[in-house]
Amino acid sequence: MLKAAKWLKERYQVSQGARFGIHKRIPIGGGLGGGSSDAATCLLALNRLWGLDLSLDELAQAGSQLGADVAVFVRGEAAWAEGVGELLEPIDLRPEIYLLIDPKVSVSTAEIFAAEELTRTNDPLTIRAFLQDAGHNVCVPVVRMRYPAVAEALDWLGNFTTARMSGTGACVFGSFDSLEAAEEVKSRVPENWVSWVVNGLNRSPVHQQLGLLT
Repeated sequence: MLKAAKWLKERYQVSQGARFGIHKRIPIGGGLGGGSSDAATCLLALNRLWGLDLSLDELAQAGSQLGADVAVFVRGEAAWAEGVGELLEPIDLRPEIYLLIDPKVSVSTAEIFAAEELTRTNDPLTIRAFLQDAGHNVCVPVVRMRYPAVAEALDWLGNFTTARMSGTGACVFGSFDSLEAAEEVKSRVPENWVSWVVNGLNRSPVHQQLGLLT
């Protein structure tokens, strides 16, 4: 977040300052894009506060220099990403209710991407195939082997629904047909884990509050 603020200030020679803080409610190293989301929110807020009037395209281009996932949060819409995350095509995903589990470990993305055993020869996945539930996360076997707690969480949640890993982990999640069904499984989550029932969104609440999305 601070890196994003400094970059924006230096890039556009802003003389103003800002005071901000973070109330962290999601786990560090959980694969949920928390740092990227914070950076994007910082860019959006300071763009408004400092009166820079930069477009989302300009902010997204800036965001891509700060991190691979920043651009999608800057744009504020569910999107299909290619390249290193800078080529985005908006898509609408069906509404889902998810149970999200944090097995209380932190996974290093750099470690997983550098792993020799990581598969790097998969054919590209199309949007159509993805929407038909094709494809898989090639990071899962690597994380399973190196982080037993994540493997345990995937296996446990797999007893109730299709269990997936968020990015390179450590959080795992599964979708449910109703809030009641998700809450019922949440009540069984082992006490040594943290869990949430959440709604999937296609539009960012931050963008809606700033009037950037209709």
